[in-house]
Amino acid sequence: MTIRRLVTGLREGRSTVLSDGPVPTEHEYKAVPGMTSAVIWATAHSPEVDITEAAPAGTSWHPAPGHTVLGVVDFPPDSLMATPGFDFAAAGAEQLQHLPGLAERMEPDNPGMHFTESVDYAVVLRGTIWLELEDGEPTPLTAGDIVVQQRTRHAWRNRGTESARMAFVLIGTDRVH
Repeated sequence: MTIRRLVTGLREGRSTVLSDGPVPTEHEYKAVPGMTSAVIWATAHSPEVDITEAAPAGTSWHPAPGHTVLGVVDFPPDSLMATPGFDFAAAGAEQLQHLPGLAERMEPDNPGMHFTESVDYAVVLRGTIWLELEDGEPTPLTAGDIVVQQRTRHAWRNRGTESARMAFVLIGTDRVH
């Protein structure tokens, strides 16, 4: 995946690049080949500026009210999970470690389906992904499509044959499910 993150800010009163390089939280999954994720940035309720590292390892993918998280996920084709020998336990353990705050919300009886107390901006960067909601057939989305996800139960499905990449901005809300 190798995501480059460039962070700008002020140094001696002038705009400058504060940090430029790979995202330290980027993780390529061993148990789910083709899946990668990274928390790119996260802020508190009143974000500080001019910091260079705002998303250390272990940052929750589910922000507290008023906080934000920016992340990127590569979704391999769903068919990968149907291959003989796919280790669901190992995949779940790895997701608990690298998708903290989100992996715990996944429904055991409906893998991938979850609910968050956040408003999410989701952008398809590459490939095709299907948004599954409770009210019907999944909606296909392609590169450039944007979803505003408002505290709804949903899942992201890759029914295709190629990996799909999405960027997410999650904004924590005060509403509790």
